[in-house]
Amino acid sequence: MYKFKFFISFLLFFFLLTACTPSPDNNTGSSHSMRENSQTIKETDEIDPKVTVAAIGDILIHDRVYDDAWDGEKYDFKPMLAEVADYLKEPEITIANQETIMGGESIGLSGYPNFNSPFEIGDDLQDAGVDIVTMANNHTLDRGEEAIQNAIAYYKEISMPYTGSFQSKEDQSEIRVLETDQDISVAFLSYTYGTNGMPIPDGKPYLVNLIDREQIKEEVEKANELADVTIVSLHFGVEEERTPNQDQADLAQYAADLGVDVVIGNHPHVLQPVEWLEGKEGNKTLVAYSLGNFLSGQYQFYNRIGGIFEFDLVKEEDEVRVKAPRFLPTFVEFEEDGDTMSNIQVVPLEKASEEQIEDLDEVMSEIKSHMTQWMPELEWIGLSG
Repeated sequence: MYKFKFFISFLLFFFLLTACTPSPDNNTGSSHSMRENSQTIKETDEIDPKVTVAAIGDILIHDRVYDDAWDGEKYDFKPMLAEVADYLKEPEITIANQETIMGGESIGLSGYPNFNSPFEIGDDLQDAGVDIVTMANNHTLDRGEEAIQNAIAYYKEISMPYTGSFQSKEDQSEIRVLETDQDISVAFLSYTYGTNGMPIPDGKPYLVNLIDREQIKEEVEKANELADVTIVSLHFGVEEERTPNQDQADLAQYAADLGVDVVIGNHPHVLQPVEWLEGKEGNKTLVAYSLGNFLSGQYQFYNRIGGIFEFDLVKEEDEVRVKAPRFLPTFVEFEEDGDTMSNIQVVPLEKASEEQIEDLDEVMSEIKSHMTQWMPELEWIGLSG
């Protein structure tokens, strides 16, 4: 269920965006000044308006995942997400990285290395609480332009905002801004390091946003003018590495220097720590270098651990600040029979069964230490506290 108004100037949508002037902040958290033309907030004794944003990692639909989702009539991913759906629905905005292109059955479904997923994954993510998807990743071009156009057409059909891959130059030029009921607007951008060597068709760079610093700078500046908060998703790093490399650190710092409020990283397929960075204007930028896999068919233990990263956007007088980052680790459970997976389900890590993880307390402690090593104050979501 959408908890915001979505303004994009597609042919089927009206575009409504107003300008703002960035304002640096030297306190913990980050901020943009409110848009000049926004409505004045009436003075009350109530608490400051607040919006909660959640981000999850890779939606990586291997063939063994969609095979398990097949119920004889359609692909049903809802049971896989049922145990975590409440955590995804509660925030005003939840963002997911749709790692595998959703080109639909008409062009043939496929798994690794050239993925193509059924349309039902879009429906079921939306049903579980996801409000916007990022599409810029190394698998965006796996099945060519047709798959991209199919996916975007379906996202439009179900009114699912997307970013990072686009139908046209005009589509790419429109920064995705979500407007919440709390009068806090959030802009989303998405970029990838590459496309597994697959060339972008000539004259169609809009099909996938590559990590190009000049493009990022131009679009971040535009986003900062259009919205109170700018969130940038970066598909970067090295697969299976649990610590960000220097390239990730440099790019995250570049984003911070541009005034980006939050950086969400994907691609390594394992969790990497979170931290605050300080931009050149004294602003604070919240960075999650990698949120790992949320739903995938990967077997390796750390590939099965992902999470839900939450933070609040709080309006204080004329500023919106990023506050209270917190994290819920998740785990992909499944039964295994050779190359076949069954009963795939994403659960909070602390609820993983003994059959799946024997030393759960030890694993929970290790993951908590790993994620908080650069941010000891990171709050922990879950029953164990």
